[in-house]
Amino acid sequence: MFKVLQDWLHRYFSDEQAVVLALLLIVGFAAILTLGGMLAPVLTGLVLAFLMQGLVNAFERMRLPHVAAVWLVFTLFMSMLALFMLVLMPLLWQQLSTLFNELPRMATEWQSVFMLLPQRYPNLISDAQIVQLIGSLRGEAGKFGQWALSFSLSSLPMLVSIMIYLVLVPILVFFFLKDREVISQWFRGYLPRERALITRVAEEMNTQIANYIRGKVIEIIICGVVTYIAFVYMGLNYAALLALLVGLSVVVPYIGAVVVTVPVALIGLFQWGFADQFIYLMVVYGIIQALDGNVLVPLLFSEAVNLHPVAIICAVLLFGGMWGFWGVFFAIPLATLFKAVIDAWPRSEPVVMP
Repeated sequence: MFKVLQDWLHRYFSDEQAVVLALLLIVGFAAILTLGGMLAPVLTGLVLAFLMQGLVNAFERMRLPHVAAVWLVFTLFMSMLALFMLVLMPLLWQQLSTLFNELPRMATEWQSVFMLLPQRYPNLISDAQIVQLIGSLRGEAGKFGQWALSFSLSSLPMLVSIMIYLVLVPILVFFFLKDREVISQWFRGYLPRERALITRVAEEMNTQIANYIRGKVIEIIICGVVTYIAFVYMGLNYAALLALLVGLSVVVPYIGAVVVTVPVALIGLFQWGFADQFIYLMVVYGIIQALDGNVLVPLLFSEAVNLHPVAIICAVLLFGGMWGFWGVFFAIPLATLFKAVIDAWPRSEPVVMP
């Protein structure tokens, strides 16, 4: 057993660069696991800086000085943030408040609908099953009410956190864009001189993560805007709120689209019943999801490393369980990092005894 372990260590860890890369990965993952909550504003600023770095590079290729390009991109970012806070957020809050006020009436109407099911389908469902279903739904509604109450009671600390984000994140974004090379040189100063393996993996992952973040944000915006236009044209209630959910659902591959289908279908059913408008709604929603998966994603992520759907779902579950939202958001880049490290890892050929 000891000989087998020794041969395995010699084959995969005989290269000093491999050992250093393994230590860096372990330290990085441990830091995010233990300090991820405290460093959330830094991670947010880093993601936004990655998102805008391509625009800074584009302005620099137009012979604009680096500082001027950074200030121009930062001004655009702050303008978009102000537009989101002053226009989109009030609309979303208004629709969310209306939905909360409508929930009791929705529950009453759905209860009357459920009570008619035993009369229409006596061979499939009984009165006892309907009573049990309504009791379960009331229990879940009670839990949701308790959560909403606790959420409202804890709104003050959340408002403080939002204010901290609104102050810290723009500052971090500005300095990440302005001093990108300075920060990179400082970090490289602590790495060993012989770091060809680390450089190769880092360059590949820098490109992959930057392309993924930009592509994912573009996908969120396109899906959200197209869904909002379609829902408003059809006259669906809470169009902005549902469009936001549809846009954010693309963050979680495969699973997100299935989960968001439930509120879209429920609100459509409550508004129109099983009428033609509901059928049209589900057809339009299905077309949007099909175009997203078969047209938009291949265009935006054509240069991404191909991963099997099983690998993507496992990565979402694993990293989402460890790091929450950021783990879900970076599930594919992290899975790509794992694949890139495995592909680039140096291996010593096993010694064959004569």
